[in-house]
Amino acid sequence: MKIALITDTHWGARGDSPAFAEYFNRFYYEHFFPYLSEHGITNIFHLGDIVDRRKYINFVTARHLRKFVEHCDVSGIRLDVIIGNHDTSFKNTNEVNSMRELFEHSTYDIHYYSDPGVVSLGGTDIAVIPWICSGNYEESMQFIKDTNAQILFGHLELAGFEMYKGAINDHGFDSKIFDKFDLVCSGHFHHKSTRGNINYLGAPYEMSWSDYNDPRGFHVFDTETREIEFIRNPLTMFNKVHYHDQDKTIDEIMDMDFDHYKGSYVKLIVHTKTNPYWFDMFVDKIEKAGVLDLQVVDDNLNLQLEDDGDIVNEAEDTLTVLNKVVDQVESRVDKKVLYNFLSSLYNEALSVE
Repeated sequence: MKIALITDTHWGARGDSPAFAEYFNRFYYEHFFPYLSEHGITNIFHLGDIVDRRKYINFVTARHLRKFVEHCDVSGIRLDVIIGNHDTSFKNTNEVNSMRELFEHSTYDIHYYSDPGVVSLGGTDIAVIPWICSGNYEESMQFIKDTNAQILFGHLELAGFEMYKGAINDHGFDSKIFDKFDLVCSGHFHHKSTRGNINYLGAPYEMSWSDYNDPRGFHVFDTETREIEFIRNPLTMFNKVHYHDQDKTIDEIMDMDFDHYKGSYVKLIVHTKTNPYWFDMFVDKIEKAGVLDLQVVDDNLNLQLEDDGDIVNEAEDTLTVLNKVVDQVESRVDKKVLYNFLSSLYNEALSVE
């Protein structure tokens, strides 16, 4: 039996942005559901943070979520959802959560887990661990110790794993607690990573510039082989375009197609600009493609950027600015702690209108 694994969908992200909602829905209805239909997959396991806000949900966002659940139901797909930290209103208990309040009395084939337990799918017992808080800590630790299940799905905060590219989480549980399991799949961190038996599956799509060029998508778990396969999302929200006009004709410069950048964020990296009129035409063509935001980064001066990562960082996105400030601060506090603290605040701020 094959099960689609998805996590950290964050319906309502970026202040219930219509543009991000459209981007999310394109992934679901143009790629995710068609893949499941083509491969006969009738089970989806969501590993937490199905919504973005802890305290309330926008009506339009609720409608998008309901349509997703209805599509599962009409398609004969069973949906299992683990409660993540963004799904709970309180930090000390999972009792009040998005799935219970929205779907407790629905007739859909949907199952949610706010407490640790075991679910059997395809003849395989799977231990389920929702967000661990003070209210369920003892119960969760005892469950981990006692369960005989060899597979675990959860929404875990483990130390030593990357939250997103380049930012390692320095707090949380020791991964050794889960050494008894053959396979652990978790949501929570948006960067996809694997170490030993621990697999952070990562978010299905990009939500900020910190996600740029970081593979996104979903996974398929085979209950017989116990293998997980990554299915990459081909859609991107954050893109970069390189501009060179030295030793080129106007036709060569204007030949690029920007239609696929519609509704996305673009950074235009300028390497050589010998003809300002050509450059203005180039910029105009990108804007007419319907991009959400266009930033121009001038690299034809004295930046001496070594690689693509340096070029992207030179565009001064919010995290870059914050990290540069930390670099300049004279403090006895470990700067890695400051980096992670500011990164957490930044990602939380993305959820605020």
